[in-house]
Amino acid sequence: MRDVAAAAGVSVATASKALNDQGRMAEETRARVQQTAKALGFRPNGLAQSLSRRRSFTVGLLTNDTYGRFTLPVMSGISDALVDNGVSVFLCNIEDDPALAQTHVDAMLEKRVDGIIASGKRIDRRLPVDLSGLGIPVIYAFSEPDPDSIGFVSDDEGGARQAVEHLIRLGRRRIAHVTGPSSFRVVHQRAAAYRDALGAAGLAGPDQGVLVGHWSEAWGHEAAGYLFDGIGSPPDAVFCGSDQIARGVVDALRERGRRVPDDVAVIGFDNWEIVAAATRPPLTTVDMNLKALGREAGLTLLQLVDRQPIEPGVRKLPCRLLVRQSCGAPPAG
Repeated sequence: MRDVAAAAGVSVATASKALNDQGRMAEETRARVQQTAKALGFRPNGLAQSLSRRRSFTVGLLTNDTYGRFTLPVMSGISDALVDNGVSVFLCNIEDDPALAQTHVDAMLEKRVDGIIASGKRIDRRLPVDLSGLGIPVIYAFSEPDPDSIGFVSDDEGGARQAVEHLIRLGRRRIAHVTGPSSFRVVHQRAAAYRDALGAAGLAGPDQGVLVGHWSEAWGHEAAGYLFDGIGSPPDAVFCGSDQIARGVVDALRERGRRVPDDVAVIGFDNWEIVAAATRPPLTTVDMNLKALGREAGLTLLQLVDRQPIEPGVRKLPCRLLVRQSCGAPPAG
């Protein structure tokens, strides 16, 4: 610091303030000090800064999402929010192992992280570790929060309603819903929104009703058989609970000589790019805005670290419909 101050022609105190973006001084002086530090290869002592500010400028992220399907976009948003504020993020995969989870939490506390963000692969399950009473802020993002804590989830009902209302605006009247396992809360939330949207438009669901199965292409393919090979009038649109299901439906329709979207419109859910964009035709789908969700979680954690009062509770962030070619255009006139 003394070398930087001497080379820039300022006092050590001024150099310190300039490098930490603090204090009042001419912008020319601040820029000169920072350029001098860069030229000399000066790096602030992070440990000393942590001790003086009583912060480590690190945050721990816990997840049991082994494949990263949901955690990676959430973490991208968290990182955007925190890195801009000089905070680093450490990701720890705890799978579903309570012992491993506790080991990672203990390590984070030893490293004196400023806070922890817990994320998962579904919003109706808690991570296998107790994060209450740690003495540091904890935020839940796409995971079941503990009581009296702060959580962020996507608005699945709102996303499903957008999808069904879009199909109705396109002139579709026999809209089926193919979704995942009934053990998932979102399955019931999306199905309820699907029924509400149909009811509001004065429509009834198809003869086959809501088809519940698995989060897989195979199930979408199988469900299409129930919808188009069985008794009753086949649907002219299918709203699917995931992009994988939707891709299976599209493939099954192609095998039956039914054109998407001319004969049947299809909408997915998740906006899993590797699936939605590679489907032929590319899928219209509901994006859960997980990156934005992660950013909100990160910014809220910073507020807690700064001891700002935040009301506990679950925040639902809106989804958005990404329109691609699997729906077609509204009818003329």
